[in-house]
Amino acid sequence: MPARKSILITGAGGLVGPLLATRLLRDPNYSQHTIYLTDLAPPIAPSASSSIPADRLQNVIPIQGDITSPSFVSSLISSTLQDGAKLSAVFIFHGIMSAGSEANFELSLKVNVDSVRLLLDEIRTQAPGTRVIYSSSQAVYGQPLPAVVTDDVMPTPQSTYGAHKLMMETYINDLHRKGYIEGFVVRFPTISVRPGKPTAAASSFLSGIIREPLVGKECVVPIEDRSFRSYLSSPSTIAENLVRVLEMDSGKLPEHRRSVNFPGISVSVQELLDALEKYGGKEKLGLVKEKRDEGLEKVLRSWPTDFDTSRAVGELGLVVDEGVDGLVGEYVDSLKRSE
Repeated sequence: MPARKSILITGAGGLVGPLLATRLLRDPNYSQHTIYLTDLAPPIAPSASSSIPADRLQNVIPIQGDITSPSFVSSLISSTLQDGAKLSAVFIFHGIMSAGSEANFELSLKVNVDSVRLLLDEIRTQAPGTRVIYSSSQAVYGQPLPAVVTDDVMPTPQSTYGAHKLMMETYINDLHRKGYIEGFVVRFPTISVRPGKPTAAASSFLSGIIREPLVGKECVVPIEDRSFRSYLSSPSTIAENLVRVLEMDSGKLPEHRRSVNFPGISVSVQELLDALEKYGGKEKLGLVKEKRDEGLEKVLRSWPTDFDTSRAVGELGLVVDEGVDGLVGEYVDSLKRSE
């Protein structure tokens, strides 16, 4: 009988980890994998549904703990290898988000740099050669930038969050080059529309502008410019592209340049407001308050507003949302299913 395989997902108390776990549980290709979910908060394990066989839920093991603790990280990796299992992949999603990192440099350094290095070093020691998929961000870029960013544009971050992400990108490139891990860096667009509560991200309003008014709550937009554009992707598209990277031929990327800019769509504040009116009615627009926050605006304007997706979609086989209606429509449909 072949050895059982395991997949580890960190940051599994957030949005992307549980989404990915659900996507994997639905896929018969991963029916023999044990999925370990970890976070400082209780990890969010998928629940039974018509699309997930009940017996598959037994393959999910949540482990709550402090990813900045060397002893916890060592035991975590050991757990994924118990009974001779092979650790086939690690998805690194945990971290302090953009506005939170800017406000607390030391915490960002501890979580976004030190804990990631600690985890990577434990992987290369206990499970060398494991595929590692690290979630980075468009925040690794800074101005001046072309109207459309290509893969050849050099990252020059203008925020603590972006700088710490780029530091870990470089470390993963080197670990891959030396054969310690099989590394992939995936730079996420801003994910919209996120369910749940506002986050400590500078971009949080890009979900809140839809999510909050639809339930009768106000959303404050920290930039007084409706032409301002952001690069967005829906949650389901992020999850699908993560699985495609999990299955991607490693040779499709150079050994010392392991980053992939995930495809997204460039959307203006006005286009989001138009979608809110379409799906929620004109009265919902009154719940959107535009109040400039100079600190957040500085961070937001340092980020790219559009990317060339020809390589990601054409060469690497990733998928992209069709438009802002798709982003908002997906969220509205999710609300209907939960009623």
